[in-house]
Amino acid sequence: MTNNNLKQVLGAILVLNLISACSINQHSGKPNDNKPFSIVVIPDTQNSIDYSRQKPAGFAINSNDIFINQMKDIAKRGRVNGGNLAFVTSVGDVWQHQTLRIDPGHNKRGFPKLDAAWVNDEIEITDKTKSIEIPKAIEGYKILSKAKIPFGVVPGNHDYDAAWFENEQRAHIGGLTNFLSAFSAKSQFFHKKKWYLEGYQGGTSSAQIFTAGGYRFLHFSLEMQASDSVIRWAQNVINANLGLPTIISTHDYLNSQGQRKSHPVLDLAAAEPDQHNSPQQLWEKLISTNDQVFMVLSGHQFGQAFRLDDNKYGHQVYQIMANYQSRGQAGIDAGQPLNKAGNPIGIGDGWYRIMEFDLAKSVPDIKVSTYSSHYAKYSSELTDYALRYKAQEQPKFSDAQFAAADDFSITLSDFRQRFAKNKSLSY
Repeated sequence: MTNNNLKQVLGAILVLNLISACSINQHSGKPNDNKPFSIVVIPDTQNSIDYSRQKPAGFAINSNDIFINQMKDIAKRGRVNGGNLAFVTSVGDVWQHQTLRIDPGHNKRGFPKLDAAWVNDEIEITDKTKSIEIPKAIEGYKILSKAKIPFGVVPGNHDYDAAWFENEQRAHIGGLTNFLSAFSAKSQFFHKKKWYLEGYQGGTSSAQIFTAGGYRFLHFSLEMQASDSVIRWAQNVINANLGLPTIISTHDYLNSQGQRKSHPVLDLAAAEPDQHNSPQQLWEKLISTNDQVFMVLSGHQFGQAFRLDDNKYGHQVYQIMANYQSRGQAGIDAGQPLNKAGNPIGIGDGWYRIMEFDLAKSVPDIKVSTYSSHYAKYSSELTDYALRYKAQEQPKFSDAQFAAADDFSITLSDFRQRFAKNKSLSY
């Protein structure tokens, strides 16, 4: 081999090494390839963390053990533990109770604080939120953080500082000091994390970046029924990250019938239209007008739902709701009596959603499954799954329909063409 040929070979090797080095994801340290990856959705955990559903309060089981084991189970799926979990999103209602009857912001604006027992006894205000529930939530999310899994958390109505009824038909919530005590942009979970893009108003809404399947993804955790100012912030973040496949998580978006409707008792946009947007308004102002938003995830309302709509560009947006807080079979197994209405007392039973993406297929798809860390089984593995949970979540479904709602596939028919120019090739 001549000196010139040797130089050419060495030069080619150097170029290949540089390309290989540049193909390493700057956030996760993992190669950018087309291997399948997963996203986990944590539904409302409020009942499992509820201080009153623990043995010291007379409950048959320590429900927060179910929560902690759920987080350990999710962490095992992380990349540092040999799994393919790329991101986790919590859709809110992390804990159960508020700590104020009315928050300073609403009080200053002159909102009434009704003292009638029939109104306020519906919502328990307790300091045990700060001494028991929030610390347990932090303990759980430390498990994800230790496993180096990027994640986002949205505030649900139970995570607000205050809640009160204006009348029998309308409730109010306000204040996010408690939420920020755990999940602010400066918290131990997000401060100086490369994948945490930024937080708005201290982190009550936030944006994250993660890389998987050869693409760089943008994710938003938006506060409940987000205001116009939150939407403007999110739009600015999108404008700075144009073309990235984008997922939005928010607490309240779909109901169990798959409609973009809030529950009438907690319709924040109807109660305060200058401070909140309804799910339909969020669709019109942010989701449908940004072609890179391809998925919306939510919880809040009981059960599960899916809908598919074209955005204003004719591309598909997959909208998915899952909330298992009413599930209480684990309590029954431990000897916990039914409630006064004859239903199980909800503790979640460790159920969460796993979304397995395969973007290397000729037509990419997502396999959606539902798994219980408590029972160590997928929903499809339980022959009595509908018998356990259907009556409280989807009573009008057949058993087969109920099973299918928690175990299904989504065809991403336009994903590759839509995001072809935004594959994560180098950094």
